[in-house]
Amino acid sequence: MIAVSRRGDLVRIALLRGDDLAEYWLWNLAAPDGLGDIYTARVDAVMPALAGRFLALGNDLSGFLPDSAGGKNLTVGDYVAVRVTRAPQGDKGPRLEVVAEPHGDAPGLIRRGPGPLLDLAARFPAAEIVLDDYELMAQLRPTLAGRMRHDAKAFDTVLEDEVTALAEPTAPLPHGAAMHISPAKAATLIDIDAASASAINPLALNTAIIPEICRQIVLRNLSGGILIDFAGLKSAQRQKLAEPLRAALTADTLRPSLLGFSHLGFAEINRRRIRPPLHELLSP
Repeated sequence: MIAVSRRGDLVRIALLRGDDLAEYWLWNLAAPDGLGDIYTARVDAVMPALAGRFLALGNDLSGFLPDSAGGKNLTVGDYVAVRVTRAPQGDKGPRLEVVAEPHGDAPGLIRRGPGPLLDLAARFPAAEIVLDDYELMAQLRPTLAGRMRHDAKAFDTVLEDEVTALAEPTAPLPHGAAMHISPAKAATLIDIDAASASAINPLALNTAIIPEICRQIVLRNLSGGILIDFAGLKSAQRQKLAEPLRAALTADTLRPSLLGFSHLGFAEINRRRIRPPLHELLSP
């Protein structure tokens, strides 16, 4: 089931598998993240060292078009239609790809992308969509007719508590452990605190908490470089976490990669940046 709750311009979207929260997204109707938007763009700079071009999109917005995404033969001053494949986040602008569509003669938006709700509905075509807002249902009816049901309590008390907790930098883990999340521009650090679980065998504890760590990464949409500092493990033991961690990451639709363990003992994960992480949307 997909539960949808609207508060003013902010739409909260939760994918539920049974009673378990599997994905959580925010959709700002007044300021969408831009993923999937189509623009008329003008090439402003060719950057051979970066294997791409910077394109003007209008309203002082610019994006980066890699050569591999259709930019190779474009020169300064060329106009082209592009799609946003990675939303602006942090201090980085959007990533673009060329699309075969008619374009205008000045940079500007052609049409908006579908937004996270329609993306989620497309990925789970059999999921019922429960909404608490009739106006939003009317807007979505041309695309989602027959799949929507109104419920004033689309987000029940349990779900409200769980999504509220996602705004906190600490998340509880099984057996009384906790994960502390510290985002930075270059990477996100996840520090595991054994806390009351310190009496449990460290290898057994860290293996048991891996699925919840990966679920929290998805719910918070942490992306880019992610470093996990597991609790109380000797160097030789860390490698025993590699296969359980890889297995847990396969449930993620973005297919993140475990790159290995650093000399400092961090598990290094690379997860694609597509939409902005939750902490950026909550604290723009």
